[in-house]
Amino acid sequence: MVSDQGPWTIKKILVWTDTYFTSNGIDSPRLAAEILLSHCLDIRRLDLYLQHDRPLNKDELVSFRELVKRRINREPVAYITGTKGFWESDFKVAPGVLIPRPDTEVLVEAALKVLGQVGDAPRRVLELGVGSGAVIVSLARSHPECRCVAGDLSLTALGVAASNAAMEPQCSNLDFVAGSWFSPFRQEAQFDLVVSNPPYIPTRDIEALQPEINRFEPRLALDGGVDGLDCIRTIMAEACDYLVPGGILLMETGSDQREGVDRIFKNCQGYASIEFFNDYAGLHRVVKLEKKIANSKPL
Repeated sequence: MVSDQGPWTIKKILVWTDTYFTSNGIDSPRLAAEILLSHCLDIRRLDLYLQHDRPLNKDELVSFRELVKRRINREPVAYITGTKGFWESDFKVAPGVLIPRPDTEVLVEAALKVLGQVGDAPRRVLELGVGSGAVIVSLARSHPECRCVAGDLSLTALGVAASNAAMEPQCSNLDFVAGSWFSPFRQEAQFDLVVSNPPYIPTRDIEALQPEINRFEPRLALDGGVDGLDCIRTIMAEACDYLVPGGILLMETGSDQREGVDRIFKNCQGYASIEFFNDYAGLHRVVKLEKKIANSKPL
C-alpha cells in the first residue's frame, strides 16, 4: 500500500482497496472496504464520505493494512470487525459462532407474526441452536411479555449470545441453557413457539462453499448430514413432545429442501398442518408446523 501522489486520504484508500479486493475475487469489494475502514478509524460509514479528504496517519495505515490482509485471506468481514447487522440491531460475533444471514430475518418475521396473533398473553418461546443470539434476542426484545429460553451445544455460542442479550435492557426475559436440541428440557416443559435455524447443508456440499464459510465458520452449525436433513428430522420428531396443543414449530431450511421436509412431515403424526415461507429472493426458506389440537383455539 504505497502512494507516490501525496498522502493516503480516505477517498484514495477506498478506491485502492475496492480495486484490490475486486482483483482478488472478494465479494462486495466496495462494501467490504467501507466497513473495514470505518471500523479501523472508529467512525460511521457515512463519515467516510463526509471526511473523504482526511489523510490517514501511519498507525491507521498499518492497522488498516492488517485488516485488508485478513480479508484477502477470506476471513469474513463480520469476524474481522466482531459485529454483524441483523434485523434492527448489530450483534457481536466471533470465530466459532455462525454469522447471522439476511435470509434468517424471514424466520424472525414468521415468529413475530405468530406472537402477534396471541395478544398480550404471556407465551413461552424456545430457540434451538442459538448461535449469536440474533433470532431470540430480536424476539425477546419485541415481546418482553414472553418467557424466552435458548439452547446450544456450543459454549462459545452461548457466551456470545448471552453477551448480546446483556446489551438489550428488554431481554431480562431471556435465559440460556447448554445442550443438544431438546436434551436440557423435560418433556413436561411446554412451549408455545419453538424456532430454530439448524444445520441443513449436506456434508458433501460444505467443501464447495465459499472459503469464508468452509474455512472459518463452525462446521457444527453447518453440517446437516448426508442429505442435510438430519437435524431437521430430529427437531420435527421431538418438538411435539415439548409444544403445547396448537403450538408452533418454525425452522429455517435449505431452499431446495421443501420436498424432503414435506416427506418428514407426512411421517410425523403430531402435526396438524405445514406451511412454507419464501425468503427475499423468492426461495423456500422457512417451514411452519402446528401441533395437533383437540378442542381449543390454535395459537
